[in-house]
Amino acid sequence: MNKFLAHTDNIRKEMLREISQASLEDLFNQVPVKCKDFSVGNPLSELEAQRKIKALARKNKTEYSCFSGGGVYNKFIPACVNYVAQRFEFLTAYTPYQPEISQGTLQVIYEYQTMISRLTGMDIANASMYDGGSACAEAVLMAHRIARGKKNKVLVSNKLNPEYSEVVKTYCWAQDIEIEWFEELPQNTADYFAVLIQYPDYFGEIPELSKPDTTFIVCANLSALSIIKPPVEADIVVGDIQPLGIGMNFGGPHAGFMACKEAYMRQMPGRLVGRTVDKEGNQAFTLTIQTREQHIKREKATSNICSNQSLIALSATLYLSLMGEEGFRETGIISANMAHALSKMLNGKGIKTLNKNFFNEFVIEVPDSDKFLSKLKEANILGGIKLDSRHILVCTTEMNTEEEIVNYIEAV
Repeated sequence: MNKFLAHTDNIRKEMLREISQASLEDLFNQVPVKCKDFSVGNPLSELEAQRKIKALARKNKTEYSCFSGGGVYNKFIPACVNYVAQRFEFLTAYTPYQPEISQGTLQVIYEYQTMISRLTGMDIANASMYDGGSACAEAVLMAHRIARGKKNKVLVSNKLNPEYSEVVKTYCWAQDIEIEWFEELPQNTADYFAVLIQYPDYFGEIPELSKPDTTFIVCANLSALSIIKPPVEADIVVGDIQPLGIGMNFGGPHAGFMACKEAYMRQMPGRLVGRTVDKEGNQAFTLTIQTREQHIKREKATSNICSNQSLIALSATLYLSLMGEEGFRETGIISANMAHALSKMLNGKGIKTLNKNFFNEFVIEVPDSDKFLSKLKEANILGGIKLDSRHILVCTTEMNTEEEIVNYIEAV
């Protein structure tokens, strides 16, 4: 059985040497003793356990007004979304891997793909990705395949979500792809196999989109696409579907999306569901393309992404179906109006907004970020994301009210 072990003794020694450890025992001896002996108290009955947990939960402060964004947004979720998504027909331990067994699940994914295509202005979308960060990274690898390895440098905006940037760095490091970061896109991009920007960018600014002379990847905020024009100049559009009826969930789980021009369809990672007819002429849904090594020759696989996030994609599909075009657009209008009203009121108090053109997020400049946010927190307000000692990223959504904005202004 030795040939089936992942690590040989030599590999283990090399790994330990890299982290300056002499043996596995030395590695695990660093674990504090108190972590090895958990004191959980005496056994409790179910009723006693419920009472204790509720008492502990009451110590949490939950009644905060939220003005934080940065990639995870406090959005209204119709109750029907979770009710339907958690039905036994959809929610199983095997949910991400079972699209081929059910016409219903396949149809949901097909409808999801259609909605993402319409929102982004792209020809086609896949069945979903893991999250926004991995979607960005997979798009870079996809663009590298499109270039057939003739170029090895990618241009990435330094206004990309910093968490996404870290994922892109990891993927590119593993593929020996060189990243060049930019503030303003250079005029000549012919030496690069792709350009990746965010729209609106991490700081809330809506950039002007113009097609560079290479593969153009846009990481888009789907909420913003409710009222701003879709990035039709792009070749590949990616991002996170969290704003579409997915809870903040302490940062996850969420899911990513990927859409592209039809010419690049066979370079997409993951799965793609198509619609056809069976031998009797009835509508049928089927997995049209599967680019994972499980399904095709390993050397032809585009990615090792093992599945789609079908349950979360279902939630997004339910959300968009329930909201409808008008409802979805209205949430965008409310979010933008709240943000611009708050920005204007902050400006009136001498707090400068650094953005020129924004949707629902903007950066403010303050004398001391920590003091500013602490003061708001004392008033039960999560005032935004600290960028540095003087700058804060502030966000509003349809969940914020005029009263909350007034409270924000009064508290600063």
